[in-house]
Amino acid sequence: GRHRAPAAAELFFRRPPSRGSFALGAGLAEGLRGLRAFRFSAADVAYLRSVLPSTIDDAFFDYLATLDASEVTVTAIPEGSVVFARVPFLQVKGPLLVVQLLETTLLCLINYASLVATNAARFRLLAGPDMKLIEMGLRRAQGPDGALSASRYSYIGGFDCTSNILAGKLYGIPVRGTIAHSFIMSFRCLEEVQPRELPPRAGGDPVDLADLAVSWLQRVCDLLQTPPSKANQGELAAFVSYAVTFPCDFQGLLDTYCVRRSGLPNFCAVALALHQLGYQAIGVRLDSGDLAQQSKEIRGVFQVCGAHFQVPWFGTIPIAVSNDISEQSLEEFRREGSEINMIGIGTHLVTCPLQPSLGCVYKLVEVNGSPCLKLTEDEEKMTIPGMKAIYRLYDAAGHPFMDLMALEEEPSPSAGQELGIRVLGRLEETTKVIPSTVEPLHRTYFRDGQVCEPLPSLPEVRTHAQVSLNLLSPAHRRLHEPQPYPVAVTERLHQLFLELRQGS
Repeated sequence: GRHRAPAAAELFFRRPPSRGSFALGAGLAEGLRGLRAFRFSAADVAYLRSVLPSTIDDAFFDYLATLDASEVTVTAIPEGSVVFARVPFLQVKGPLLVVQLLETTLLCLINYASLVATNAARFRLLAGPDMKLIEMGLRRAQGPDGALSASRYSYIGGFDCTSNILAGKLYGIPVRGTIAHSFIMSFRCLEEVQPRELPPRAGGDPVDLADLAVSWLQRVCDLLQTPPSKANQGELAAFVSYAVTFPCDFQGLLDTYCVRRSGLPNFCAVALALHQLGYQAIGVRLDSGDLAQQSKEIRGVFQVCGAHFQVPWFGTIPIAVSNDISEQSLEEFRREGSEINMIGIGTHLVTCPLQPSLGCVYKLVEVNGSPCLKLTEDEEKMTIPGMKAIYRLYDAAGHPFMDLMALEEEPSPSAGQELGIRVLGRLEETTKVIPSTVEPLHRTYFRDGQVCEPLPSLPEVRTHAQVSLNLLSPAHRRLHEPQPYPVAVTERLHQLFLELRQGS
């Protein structure tokens, strides 16, 4: 009957990722859906019979066939919240065997989700609030499931959109994309453009856009003092074909050949031809070279063309960049200055090369009403026993300055009340703090086999994540050498920890 003993476990990570101070908690909604669907089918039980030792009692398999999460309760920090090392993101209560069986599922659903959301948040903090960020990691992600997870949790972490159309369909994430090198390379000459006529936006007879673009190319090249013969005709044909098909959404990829002698004049020619017919180009993309420097040169050309040809909006055409963008790339853009408006990030976002795993763990903290402790010579790997209430303490400026773990039965701390606490890593000394505001962090999300708290939409989780990040003090939010965020326990919880450690 030990499998029925009431038990509790906590899911947390031991160290903040990527040399920062925080993580974003993500994957909760997926975890809750997993709990609601948790059961063993007849086929599952039959397979387990075939691979487990034949000496196992038949009653065990009969038990598995009836198993579900109807007796499980889950409390958690709201998805998208900033979470810190050693602080439980969620707590699971239920029959011992069920609590144990849920470990791998919950770790799988929360580890990568939180890691990618955190990585995306770091990119957002570096890029600033006004830069448009596109998740473009589908081709580099760890398989289709990893790619979809990356799209979903990058959006939570602060990205604006994704190039993954399936993620847009499934999750409602805004989708964006740009013209491809392979599309441009598939054209060789203007004769391949079919159809080539486009009616003016205001109405009227169709115009041969290819002929119009050729006439504009001569004028643009005269202005830029570059020979029209250097502009690749296949590239011009690709731009014209795209513009005929998407006249209200025309964009150019400038670096298939030479940006200055081909991509840029060809784009300007087609964009000005469209303008003559009442349409407006929406942007360009660069995918190689010194992106910051090129963006400034391209902006200068757009401004010159806009002034010379009296097209005011031309100087403000958005410039997007891609090409193995990393955190270091964003730091260089900021240091050097740029005219970049949109950044597409793939490999360094979805593969999280700074830290490939968040390292979440799931540990028992109570069995049969008795707190339990994992004791090890590595102090970092010691667990903190007992069911807990988790509080976030805020200073007078509204910044969180400490997370506090208390035993579940302890009275809640109050704003303005002096607290004697023990900070993890400095447990030998008592610290006094007076919070201006106290926020209980955990809510009950799952009870009696059902989700019992309304779950926010993906955009709502994304907004909450940005609010949560913005509340951090600059010292805790900075990505390089941040001030460590203290996590503490109450005196009663510390005393329980000492008693169990001495007893062991």
